[in-house]
Amino acid sequence: MLARLLERIQTPATDDSPETTVELAAAVLLVEVAWADHHVADAELRAIERSLKAVLQISGEDLRALIDESRQAQRESVGLHRFTRAIVDAWSAEQRFELLVQLWRLAYCDAGLDKYEEATVRKIADLLYVDHPRFIAAKLKAKQLVAVS
Repeated sequence: MLARLLERIQTPATDDSPETTVELAAAVLLVEVAWADHHVADAELRAIERSLKAVLQISGEDLRALIDESRQAQRESVGLHRFTRAIVDAWSAEQRFELLVQLWRLAYCDAGLDKYEEATVRKIADLLYVDHPRFIAAKLKAKQLVAVS
């Protein structure tokens, strides 16, 4: 039995999961924030669409397909690391900041800020290596954008 255990430990793990694109990763993070309170409102779906258009410059059928794929990936995922890692590896600090602004806008879009949405945005910010001053700046920028719209 010990020999089998040692063999398992020494055998390299294979990653059978498909490669995570930054587009999918950004969409999954948005869906994760929307789902944090275990309810995705219509306003949140519209906010996800608006955010993906702003961050990724996609629309139409590509946008709908990405949202469908991201909802499925979010349901099947056991964590956010794979998605945040894809973004950290590909995007600059400024691009990650803009994504964080969109995450905050989403959190504020439906009758105030839910504590679970706030905790999710905070966790994502940490995984994206956004420091606390930029975290607060993104939150304030999102509040201003929500107040204007």
